[in-house]
Amino acid sequence: MEIKRLFDFLIEWETAQPNSPFVSSKINRVWNTYTFAETQSLSNKVSQLLINLGLQKDDKIAIISNNRPEWNFTDIGSMQIGVTAVPMYPNIAEKDYEYIFQDAGIKYAFVGDKSIYEKVAPLLEKLDTLKDIYTFDKVEGAKCWIEELPKTEDLNWNEIEKRKANVSEHDLATIIYTSGTTGNPKGVMLTHKNITSNILSIKEVAPFENNRKSLSFLPLCHSFERTVFYSYLAFGFHIYYAESLETIGENLKEVKPFCFTTVPRLLEKVYEKIMEKGNGLTGFKRKLFFWSIDLGSKYELGGGNSLWYKFQLAIARELVFKKWIEALGGEIEFIVTGAAAMQPRLIKLFSAAGINVLEGYGLSETSPVLAVNRIDEKERCIGTVGMVIPGVEIKIAEDGEILAKGDNIMKGYYNRPDLTAEVIKNGWFHTGDIGKWIEKNGNKFLKITDRKKELFKTAGGKYIAPQAIEEKMKESRFIEQIMVVGDDDKKYISALIVPSFVNLYDWAKQQEILFANKEELIRQEEVKTLFANEVNALNKNFGKWEQIKKFELLSHEWTIEGGELTPTLKLKRKAIYARYAEMIDEMYKNQHLHCES
Repeated sequence: MEIKRLFDFLIEWETAQPNSPFVSSKINRVWNTYTFAETQSLSNKVSQLLINLGLQKDDKIAIISNNRPEWNFTDIGSMQIGVTAVPMYPNIAEKDYEYIFQDAGIKYAFVGDKSIYEKVAPLLEKLDTLKDIYTFDKVEGAKCWIEELPKTEDLNWNEIEKRKANVSEHDLATIIYTSGTTGNPKGVMLTHKNITSNILSIKEVAPFENNRKSLSFLPLCHSFERTVFYSYLAFGFHIYYAESLETIGENLKEVKPFCFTTVPRLLEKVYEKIMEKGNGLTGFKRKLFFWSIDLGSKYELGGGNSLWYKFQLAIARELVFKKWIEALGGEIEFIVTGAAAMQPRLIKLFSAAGINVLEGYGLSETSPVLAVNRIDEKERCIGTVGMVIPGVEIKIAEDGEILAKGDNIMKGYYNRPDLTAEVIKNGWFHTGDIGKWIEKNGNKFLKITDRKKELFKTAGGKYIAPQAIEEKMKESRFIEQIMVVGDDDKKYISALIVPSFVNLYDWAKQQEILFANKEELIRQEEVKTLFANEVNALNKNFGKWEQIKKFELLSHEWTIEGGELTPTLKLKRKAIYARYAEMIDEMYKNQHLHCES
C-alpha cells in the first residue's frame, strides 16, 4: 500500500503480520508485549473514546508520560481520526504546562502517573478548555485510561473508518513544543507528509532490517524518538521500552537489540562505566585494557589501518572490546546518536571496538532528520553529522547558516505566523546552526560548527563559537562537561569545567594524592595544574582570542534535574551562567591566569 499517513505503517504491518510482537514494556519486572493486531485494536478503542467525548478533527489532546505502549496507542488512536496529539515532557515546570495547554487549546490530557497528574490537575480549575484528565496508571480520584476505553463490540467501525479516510497527508499529525528565545515554548506543527517523507527517506539509507529488535529510552515526546518509533514501525521492529535510564544496561542484556538511538551524554556515561572498571583492574589485565584503549584511539575510519594494526586490533577485540559488545546485548549492529555533538575520540574508540556509532542531525522543525552518517565506513566522517538524506536539500548561507528545504519542513509555528516568517524564507528553513561541508572519499559531509545564537563577541571584537571549543576540550579524558563563557565586555574567554571524576580519581590514586571528597580533590594544586596542562594543550588548536585563559572546576555534574541541562541533555547556558554568575565574575576580576595564552 502507498504510505501517506503515519498510521498507514501500522495498517500495513497489522495486515501482513498481525500476531508478530510489536511493542513491549515491563510491568512488575516482567515484559508485557503487544502484537501489531493488539496495537491496532487498542488504538481503535482510543479513537472511539475520543469520538465519544465529542472530539472533532483538529481538536487537541495532550500526552504526558514516560515511554510506554499506552503512549503509542493514544498517539495513533488520536491521529487516525484527525485529532492532534501534543506531547510534553513529564518533567517540565507547571507554568510551561499551563502555557502549552492554553496556547494549544488542549481539551483532554492523557498522563502517565500520579506525579504528573498532580502537576496537571490544577489546570482543570484554571483553563476552561481543559475538560478532563485520564491516567495510564491507576491514580486515586482520576479516570484510569484502560477502565474508560470502550469494549470492542461498542466500537462504531463506520465512524472510525470514515474519520480515518478523511485524514490527508497534509493534515496535522502533531504539535511539538520547543523552547523559545523569549522563554515561552513554540509549537512546531508537523503534518503526516512532513514525518512520513522523512521516514521514507530514512528507509533508503538506514541499515534497518525487518522484524528486528530495538531498545527505546529517549523520550517519545521529542521529535527524534517519535520519528524513530515510526521508522521502527515501518520495518516491523519489536520495540522494547527501557524501565528507566538506570536500567538501560540491564535491559540491553535482556533485549539484545539490533540497534538503538541515544544522545551523546548517555554514550559518554557508558564509556565512563567502562573506564571505571578498567581503572579497577590490576597487573596484566590493566595493561591489556589500557593497551586496547590506546590502540582504539588510533583507529582510522574507512581504511588506512596497516596489517599489523589490524592484527593487534583483532586481539584487542577478542580480549577486551568483545566484552563491550556483550554489555550492549551482544547483537548490536549500530547506534544512532543525535541532539548534540558526539566526542570524535569516542566515536573512533567505539568504531575500533566494532560498535558502529552513526551521528546524525536535524531539528523538530525538520521532522527531524536532515543528515546522517551511514553504516559503510567510507560513507562516514568523524566530526560531521553525515551526508544529507534523500529528499532534503541543504545549502550554506553567506553567513555560514545551514538552510534546509524539503517535504519534511514544518508547516509552521502554531499561532505564531510572525515567528514562522522569521525562519522560513523563500521555502528555505533557517536552522540557526552554523556549518560547512567536508569532502571525504568522494562524498560531502555536513559539519556543525556552532549555534548562531550562541556565538558571542569578546571586548576585542572577535567572534567566539563556544560549541567548537567545548567539543575540542572534551577530547581530554579528564573533562566531563564544560561551558565556555565570555561576552562583549570581557577581554578573553573562560570556562566552567566538570571533571571526569572516574578518571580523576584514578589519576589521584596513582599520584598518591589524599582527599576526603570531590570538593577537596578539585582544590588540590596538583589537580589545578593537571587541568591547566590539559587546557593549554588543547588551546593550541585555536587562535589566541579563542583560547581559554581561565577556568573553574566544579564538584557536581550538570543534570536535567538540577536545571542545567535540557531534556535532550544540551547545556542550558543562561541557567548555568546565572547559577555561577559570582564565580564567573571572579574569573574576570582576578588577574592571575590559570592558563597561559
